[in-house]
Amino acid sequence: MRTVLHVEHLSKMYRLGQFSTGTLTRDIERWWALKRGKEDPFSRVGDGPVSKHHRQELWSLRDLSFDVEQGTSLGIIGKNGAGKSTLLKVLSRVTSPTSGIVKVKGRVASLLEVGTGFHPELTGRENIFLNGAILGMTRHEVRNNFDEIVAFAGVENFVDTPVKRYSSGMYVRLAFAVAAHLDSEILVVDEVLAVGDASFQKKCLGKMDEVSKSQGRTILFVSHNMSSVKSLCNKSVVLSNGQLLYSGDTDPGIAAYLQSCREELDHGEKLLHFSPVTGGLKSISFAKSDSSQADFLFGEKIEMNMSWTFKTDLPARSLSVRIHNMAGEFICGYNTLNDLVSGKLDTAGTYETSLTMEGGISPGIYTVDVGSFIRPHTTEFTYKNIVTFEVLDIPYEEGFVPNIMGNPRFYTRSEWKFNT
Repeated sequence: MRTVLHVEHLSKMYRLGQFSTGTLTRDIERWWALKRGKEDPFSRVGDGPVSKHHRQELWSLRDLSFDVEQGTSLGIIGKNGAGKSTLLKVLSRVTSPTSGIVKVKGRVASLLEVGTGFHPELTGRENIFLNGAILGMTRHEVRNNFDEIVAFAGVENFVDTPVKRYSSGMYVRLAFAVAAHLDSEILVVDEVLAVGDASFQKKCLGKMDEVSKSQGRTILFVSHNMSSVKSLCNKSVVLSNGQLLYSGDTDPGIAAYLQSCREELDHGEKLLHFSPVTGGLKSISFAKSDSSQADFLFGEKIEMNMSWTFKTDLPARSLSVRIHNMAGEFICGYNTLNDLVSGKLDTAGTYETSLTMEGGISPGIYTVDVGSFIRPHTTEFTYKNIVTFEVLDIPYEEGFVPNIMGNPRFYTRSEWKFNT
């Protein structure tokens, strides 16, 4: 297979705190004034002087090197701020690299942001031709693919409606449909597909898999959902703080990414402070593993055991458990007040408690915050990122439409137990 993408020692640096005046003439005047040691003639009142000491360099990418062969579906994995979107922008020629070499063989179709290349006042029909032209399609190509694009996006009844009246989901469906039907060698897709519903997400993954395998097109796909990456991509690169952590097969890449997430959490904020004066959380573990980490299959029951000691009597004391994803977004939470089991912790003493959650949550790694509070909103103790758990994917049954890209399922049933 021939190499369609070659990246060699790629780096991208942004300079913070230094901004253009807006015109070349004024930029030259500023440069000449600073060159002579004079004050910046265009600085605002209250601003400090613009000098090299006020410039802050931010390296979004550092020394990346990898190759992608034709027909490869490449998953680009990493936490927020790892440099994934910057890499896609460089590969799509939206921005230029600071140093290094990028060689792309073939036409690139990019879907980086919702509504990119759309004019809100134009109709869906007009925007299909406009967006197709931006992506490099000829008018003849757009005409030949027009009916397929409209059918795939599911906007037949709204194709002559201005897109400013479209929802964000309709925007991304139409944008993806145009990009997917472009006869390009490389299709670049960022996380915009998370806007669509589950059935459309599955449809998009199926389309990308089809064009990769049957047409030999190369896919570059960014997602935080490891299930989507695993189902679509045969190769992956993992980024961490702008550097290449891993490049190779998908399964080891996902394992490397998850391990880096766990290591970061282990060195992160874990406020397990037990005061001999006020008390607090003495221990917490998962019943399944008897430790602060555990793996669960999708839909499997999760049980956490907690040991508390309270030194004072407090009426209406309650416990809370909050679950967040790796992006720090709140997913779901439980407390003894809402679950109608408050009043069991009002007196001082040592308590053994457990929370059982049944239902389901999308595959991924999650962190747990626990705490105690007093009705209505007074916090007694808070422990952040105290334990982590991972939900593993399971094979999907025939006819089942998985929620594969965001919009996680929530645990819907819970039960608290108390032993004094």
